[in-house]
Amino acid sequence: QVQLVESGGGLVQAGGSLRLSCVASGNIFSINAVTWYRQAPGKQREWVASITGTGGSNYADSVKGRFTITRTIDNSLVLLQMNSLKPEDTAAYFCNAVGVPFGDAWGQGTQVTVSS
Repeated sequence: QVQLVESGGGLVQAGGSLRLSCVASGNIFSINAVTWYRQAPGKQREWVASITGTGGSNYADSVKGRFTITRTIDNSLVLLQMNSLKPEDTAAYFCNAVGVPFGDAWGQGTQVTVSS
């Protein structure tokens, strides 16, 4: 099993920065990839960024160039550095890990609010 805990959310003005953390525990060496998702009120959960076990990363077009996802070599910590934040980035942010044999794990989420 893998457990995930997110932190780092908060209230920030537009143009500001936040760094979200996703701390993994349990069978972390079985993690293949970690993804950040976000969900704004009344909207569907959307993909933000992913990082694989080999360090490859991908970003949604809406955050490309502003957000950076990184991880420690053992997958125990995944960071999402968010710069140049916009009001439309306001959402609850969740991290998700996939791997074998645990399958799929989610954190409880952390709220990001960007004021205009």
